[in-house]
Amino acid sequence: MSGVKRRHTQRLASGQHLLRSPLADELAAAAGIAGGDLVVEIGAGTGRLTAPLAERAGHVIAVEVDPRLARLLRRGFQGDGRVTVVEADGLAVALPESPFRVVANLPFAITTPMLRRLLDDPSLPLRSADLVVQRGFAVKRCSPRPCTLLSAGWLPWWQLGVERVLPPDCFQPPPSVESAVVSARRRPRPLVDAAAADDYRLLLRRAFRRDNRAVRVALGLERRRWAAFARPRGLADDARPTQLDVWDWAALHAHLRPSSASRWRGARA
Repeated sequence: MSGVKRRHTQRLASGQHLLRSPLADELAAAAGIAGGDLVVEIGAGTGRLTAPLAERAGHVIAVEVDPRLARLLRRGFQGDGRVTVVEADGLAVALPESPFRVVANLPFAITTPMLRRLLDDPSLPLRSADLVVQRGFAVKRCSPRPCTLLSAGWLPWWQLGVERVLPPDCFQPPPSVESAVVSARRRPRPLVDAAAADDYRLLLRRAFRRDNRAVRVALGLERRRWAAFARPRGLADDARPTQLDVWDWAALHAHLRPSSASRWRGARA
């Protein structure tokens, strides 16, 4: 595949930046792929990451939206039963119904929708994800506090962390900003039952109002009831949504749930 990589590096679609080969090898190794694993690679490009993944996994589904690159991938991995090339949009491709892992060097433009596709549904049989994203995105989404609405919606089921920072020269062509590898690992014990995911996220949306009200006010809680929950957790009477971490949100959901199902259902703030 080396000739293919050199010839097409400058013809990549906007937002595509190829990892240099040693780093692609390291990313595949760090993802903890085992011999029986099914791996989905989103945005396979020229196969620079596909090859080291195939050496470690049971099978790799290499997803590439660019027809030209998909043809090159099929040609490069022809006869290799470990790799299936799928020409499709990573945001729309059918995901496996059996347990799988995702490893991807994502175009920055699809980072948020791709993370939402992978992490929003806790019943998806995804075991882990290792994703190259923009560093600013990685820091924001992996911060336990301040915690964003989007991150708080994922963290009851996923442990998110920044594995490493990648300078622009790690890529061809180099992007204008630093990148980072974000890892998502399923929690051994979720903080919120998967069956309650919708109610939990409705609570979050109600609390994370754009006017940045105190959580107690946004949720319409009596001061005494909020104090009984918040004070043992070190939270102020006027604590804002970003000042609660995912453990606080999970505990608040459990605290309110017996009397809140009808209140949060239909709340779309």
